Amino acid sequence: MTDQLALAELRDYVECLDSTDSPPPSRPQFLIKQKLDTVSTERVEVILSCAYPSEYPSVLPEITVRCAGLSRAQQTQLHADLNAYLMENCQGEVCVLSAVDWVKDNLQLFINKSLSAPAPKKESTSLQPQEVFSRLWIYSHHIYNKTKRKNILEWSKELGLSGFSMPGKPGIVCVEGPQSACEEFWSRVKVLTWKKIMIRHREDIPLDRQGEDSRTVESIDSLRKFTGFEEAMFDPHGNRGNHMDLGQLYQFLNEKGCCDVFQIYFGIEGRGSGQT
Repeated sequence: MTDQLALAELRDYVECLDSTDSPPPSRPQFLIKQKLDTVSTERVEVILSCAYPSEYPSVLPEITVRCAGLSRAQQTQLHADLNAYLMENCQGEVCVLSAVDWVKDNLQLFINKSLSAPAPKKESTSLQPQEVFSRLWIYSHHIYNKTKRKNILEWSKELGLSGFSMPGKPGIVCVEGPQSACEEFWSRVKVLTWKKIMIRHREDIPLDRQGEDSRTVESIDSLRKFTGFEEAMFDPHGNRGNHMDLGQLYQFLNEKGCCDVFQIYFGIEGRGSGQT
């Protein structure tokens, strides 16, 4: 399990039988690590990363596969083929074990393709690794500390990330840009002292790296939903002025085309201004 907090929240919800609350919005995430035999003499380690959305199994889980024996291009193709298999055969059903079996049965085919790739093409791939655009939606129990707020603003600017942060209780941070920069931002933020912080939701979009580098940059910029990075305040109120108007937050996200994230954070549908 990679998110013990999500597991604890889910267990608390299940064991509290008289609760009328809706299920927690956090998503259980875990890794399945296996070593598989291949035609070669060495065994290959495969890691399946799984995240359950709250609608599972009516919607498919988010499953990614990592294997050192595959190039990035081969891993991308493996993910596409795996998702196509799950959508065709496992829609609406529990399917993680089916995904594990499919990887066992098909991994060798992808390894063979990777090994048979001509050397010049492989060298070209290493010189131009596939770019991935990421958007991380981070949730914190609260963001009050002025130093943390300053770090968030400065680090996002340093790493060329766009998005916003909402201080108060709860605290929300969204960063978007190259995956490597987003991961660096998260690695810095998560080691600070927090009562509770997690990536509530993430979006990863692989980009086809073709032509000059500038085309890739343009592709990343075209996927951004925010211009620059800002600290957003939405009519602060409460005894300490640390609660934001969630209705205004919803309108802000809706204008950016991100209103579906509101339900992921709060487990409720947004209804416009006045929601607190």
